[in-house]
Amino acid sequence: MTLREAVQQLRERDLACTVAADQVDKKVTVFADCVERGFTPLRSEIMAAYYVAERDATTEAFDRGLISRAELEAKHEALARQLLT
Repeated sequence: MTLREAVQQLRERDLACTVAADQVDKKVTVFADCVERGFTPLRSEIMAAYYVAERDATTEAFDRGLISRAELEAKHEALARQLLT
């Protein structure tokens, strides 16, 4: 199935797929950085997806009051260092 076919099926069923632009931008940045560092496109995609998932999980933990703002910022910084340096 192509992406075009998948989108058409979603439209036929009135399903909306929306992702915040900042999330897409960050994932693209991580992906591009990984490729530039010599990782294969598949590995780069996996690393970018991991980054977004971990960042979202940490943000959700903060939103639920499970971690402090300092912990949130520290985890985000550590994640960026892990994947972007």
